Amino acid sequence: MQPESLRDIFIFPLNTVLFPEGLLPLKVFEQRYIEMTKACLREERPFGVCLIREGREVGTAAVPEPVGCLATIVQWDMPRLGLFHLVARGGERFRIREMRVAANHLVSASVELIPPDAAAGEVEPACRRLLEAVIERAGAGRFPSPPRLDDAAWVGYRLAEILPAETAVKQELLELTDAGERLARLKHILVAQGLAA
Repeated sequence: MQPESLRDIFIFPLNTVLFPEGLLPLKVFEQRYIEMTKACLREERPFGVCLIREGREVGTAAVPEPVGCLATIVQWDMPRLGLFHLVARGGERFRIREMRVAANHLVSASVELIPPDAAAGEVEPACRRLLEAVIERAGAGRFPSPPRLDDAAWVGYRLAEILPAETAVKQELLELTDAGERLARLKHILVAQGLAA
């Protein structure tokens, strides 16, 4: 019997990083992921999104990064047979403990949930101002509602999503377990890119 902290999920390796509460639109057309989608909808369970460490999204099973984010399907449509349009919402982060690859190259894993970030103090003002400006320009509908601009974890995750940075940097930000440290890293990156003072 598994410890309560472990759970079995399907893993969807992608060339993107999903953050808690973030929204991820997906087009699902490979048979293995159609089967995964049907199982998740039928059983009302999440799947795991992990950044690809080695391999590609299509074809044989890619090697995922060991830390990912649960994804729950919140909208779905099947415009034609063999194609799902999904919108998934990020949930808790997890660490892969044991991975299995089925004959159809669908990856599943026993994962351990990562506790929410350690509490942080005040939100870094430059990060908050930048996110406020982006929300105002892009529209609040593109972000999880309601906005929590006083929550360091929420602000950090939203900035990490929109940051023009390599996926490896976003993966590092996902793996940090201290919201204050994530914001400090984000501010350093934003200053280096000339997006914050």
